[in-house]
Amino acid sequence: MLELTSGPLRMTVLPEWGGSIGRLKYRRDDETFPLLRPAPDDAQHALACGCFPLVPFSNRIRGGTFVWQDRRIFLAPNMKGDPSPLHGQGWLVPWRVDSSGADRAILTYHHVADEWPWDYAARIDYHLHADRLVATLSCRNLSPDPMPCGLGFHPYFLCDATTRLETDVGHVWTVDEDVLPVERIPATGRFSLDGPVCGRDLDNGYDGWSGTARICEPGRPFDLILSSPAVPYFQLYSPPGGGIFVAEPVTHANDALSRPDGERAMLGIRALGAGEEMTLSMDLIVETKTR
Repeated sequence: MLELTSGPLRMTVLPEWGGSIGRLKYRRDDETFPLLRPAPDDAQHALACGCFPLVPFSNRIRGGTFVWQDRRIFLAPNMKGDPSPLHGQGWLVPWRVDSSGADRAILTYHHVADEWPWDYAARIDYHLHADRLVATLSCRNLSPDPMPCGLGFHPYFLCDATTRLETDVGHVWTVDEDVLPVERIPATGRFSLDGPVCGRDLDNGYDGWSGTARICEPGRPFDLILSSPAVPYFQLYSPPGGGIFVAEPVTHANDALSRPDGERAMLGIRALGAGEEMTLSMDLIVETKTR
């Protein structure tokens, strides 16, 4: 475990568990506030952590198969109870600590071609400032052939009945029983993302995202702002039981890899040539309220 500090912010990083963030906390006066769902002390999986990286794709691939440049790729399910592989490989493996200091840590993961038949190098730069975390994820294709790629972050936030999410989106994909997209419709009614966020029973992808989401609670002396301005896609998971929600900045739509060639690029999938790299940055900003 790595511990980072900057001003009132404290953060733990768990390289062994998918390069995840274990805890991110903000201290003001004599109170400490969790900014992400805190990982338990005995966390042994990214799903128990506060945030983990999604590389080299985010969310699901229908049936675990897709065709890329006339080659059929097959991926096995990678989460118990879900028939579709999801979130790539990075969240399931240990990452190497390349460097760490008081307020910054850089982790790397080198994937060797297997059922995902491309070598790639992934890198996370966690940089803690006095009022924000800047997290930067990158992926470089190390294979001679073009590789499909997409990136994302998977932050868990605590919530209750007073928690509000304020953001702008354009459209939403309805989903089937396997949480795979069915129809793209305007993000209105039950799919609107401008109000209470806890217990919404949503697990949907959005496009036309503004790149900024504000998370507000009346009882906290700050708002938390999730910012990823270059990213047009947004995934929200808000289980009916409440307690937590997930707001993911992602570079492509759910299940984009299984779509036909002509649609994949429109849905955000990048084709990385040999040696090419793509990057995603996410800021979590603490904006204090006026007393």
